Amino acid sequence: MDCIFCKIANKEIPSQIVYEDDKVIAFKDLDPQAPVHFLVIPKEHIKSADELNAENCAVIGRIFEVIPQIAKELGLENGYRIVNNCGEDGGQTVGHIHFHVLGGRLLAWPPG
Repeated sequence: MDCIFCKIANKEIPSQIVYEDDKVIAFKDLDPQAPVHFLVIPKEHIKSADELNAENCAVIGRIFEVIPQIAKELGLENGYRIVNNCGEDGGQTVGHIHFHVLGGRLLAWPPG
């Protein structure tokens, strides 16, 4: 498998890790769109939200359990945005489910 996020999770590619446990890893985005911008991924390869099922969905709960902890540690006191892109039309560019967490400034809506 040639998945860049699996390689990051397996420490084959260096990254700026901000959190890690046995199920998930979070690291800074290489092209940040806000003063604080990190990604949270499951270590298990799941291509997108379309592949979530009864056997693998618990890890998404774990991701949403650790996001507030990481956000607080990184100083996101006034809020943040969590984004998941699903599929090509949804803007997903890496075939491994991931959640962008952005903050540190006022974020406009719609994004652009």
